[in-house]
Amino acid sequence: MTYKYLRISTENQICTLIISNPSQLNALNSSLLTELDEAISEIETNPEIRVLIITGEGRSFVAGADISEMAELDSIAAGEFAFRGASVFRKIEILPIPVIAAINGFALGGGCELALSCDVRIGSDNAKLGQPEVSLGITPGFSGTVRLIRIVGVAKAKELIYTGKVIDASEALSIGLLNKVYTSEALMDEVNKIAEKIAGNAPIAVRNAKRSINDSVDLSADEAIKNEMQLFASCFSSEDQKEGMKAFLNKSKTKFNNR
Repeated sequence: MTYKYLRISTENQICTLIISNPSQLNALNSSLLTELDEAISEIETNPEIRVLIITGEGRSFVAGADISEMAELDSIAAGEFAFRGASVFRKIEILPIPVIAAINGFALGGGCELALSCDVRIGSDNAKLGQPEVSLGITPGFSGTVRLIRIVGVAKAKELIYTGKVIDASEALSIGLLNKVYTSEALMDEVNKIAEKIAGNAPIAVRNAKRSINDSVDLSADEAIKNEMQLFASCFSSEDQKEGMKAFLNKSKTKFNNR
């Protein structure tokens, strides 16, 4: 498909999705959210893609939602806008394949919420992250209050959201909001190394691991343990499990075929 606000390419089973609205620092408007929703659906149905990287064009990951579009919304329209953003971010969160956010510059408001919906967040050393919505008279609307507490803890999430503080890459790394930080020049090379490592593992096992982790958030400990055991056992009906263990025992190179 052809998109106005997105650029998408796939190489070596790794899909890179670039949000491309640089004149607005990649701000999320309704049209861009619709395109992102369509693109994620397209990626989900492609069995050749094993990892998705999301990043932004220029000096910003995503600076936030488009304030010029939101400014005149009434409560009904605002609810619809929030539903659109929250729905596509949820789709990213539960996408079967791992998703890596390569955060180059600003990830504020909706941009931070987009990053929170990804599995792994890698930042450049000039990254700036935060949920500054209260300074605009609103709350996070794309599930920021839900996900931030799960990643950095309730106390730190409350501090960041109540103050609207924007933090740098070093602080984001220290509280677990970022997994790793690299120079802006090295960011995409390092992100691709991580993606290649993931893509080289058994796809069914990786998908099952993601599902088990995501499910455990909403399950009791006993239910989560049972769920993990079932997903573990299901791996043994795959060709990839046979290949992986045979290669290990024979000290040979593995070749996983996603079967």
